[in-house]
Amino acid sequence: MAPLTTRSNVGPAMATISAGGLEVGYDVHGSGPPLVMLHGATSTGREDFAAQVPLLAKAFRLYLPDARGHGSTPWDAANGFTYDQLVDDVLAFVDALGIDTFHLLGFSMGGMTALQLATRFPDRLRTLIVVGITTQREPRASVVRRLMDPERIERDDPAWAAHLGRRHDAAQGQGAWRRLLPSIAADVAVQPLLGPRELRRIELPALVAVGDHDPFVPVDHAWGLMRQLPDGRLFVAPDCGHEVMVRRPALFNEACVGFYRSTEAVAVGRSERNLGGSGATFEGDQR
Repeated sequence: MAPLTTRSNVGPAMATISAGGLEVGYDVHGSGPPLVMLHGATSTGREDFAAQVPLLAKAFRLYLPDARGHGSTPWDAANGFTYDQLVDDVLAFVDALGIDTFHLLGFSMGGMTALQLATRFPDRLRTLIVVGITTQREPRASVVRRLMDPERIERDDPAWAAHLGRRHDAAQGQGAWRRLLPSIAADVAVQPLLGPRELRRIELPALVAVGDHDPFVPVDHAWGLMRQLPDGRLFVAPDCGHEVMVRRPALFNEACVGFYRSTEAVAVGRSERNLGGSGATFEGDQR
């Protein structure tokens, strides 16, 4: 395992590790079996999952890496930005930490990364949760293209532009987000779509979560994804848009706890079969 360091250029101190040619910044919390949590596009792990960390850290060792070009993981999107790279980055990250099998939770961009990783390396995973993701091109590509237009953001939403600068400039360089956002949108428009043959490889417990008003992911898309997973489940958050974990944290946390409790035996079996490990146990009222 590569030596760990800490730095504090983005909020409180974060750990860093060399993995796959990147210096990955990440937060770590709790103890127990490893759970890797992947944030959405333009965000960071500590922001997307702030409402989940206190609960899940009671049962898991949480790892929240910043994706390349985001937060504290330096990368210039001018040098390329694809979901294949993001999948490779996650594998390099867990390998650098010496983690063999792990639980995986991903939101939006992180959800697609998690889903693609699960189709390629299902034996590495104990369970899977994906939030706010569809395997169909539209409406996701159109919404991403509209929302990730730097000129529109700076013209119509300068407060959001300033927030993106505060979130990313310290590690990425001033204004780097203006190159990052169009690169993400361009990849979403052309990335290969996962079909039934790929999804059927995910023979592990999986939860698909979506808000009932998600502009990226119609509920029927989430339902269709769940139906193609051999051991899939569906959670629909009522009166909720894209950021289920942020907008409906109590309901989402309850869904996660129920999922992890109901799949604990399978997760333990997968970890023991695939290299050794343990499950997770929740105690008391965790809502």
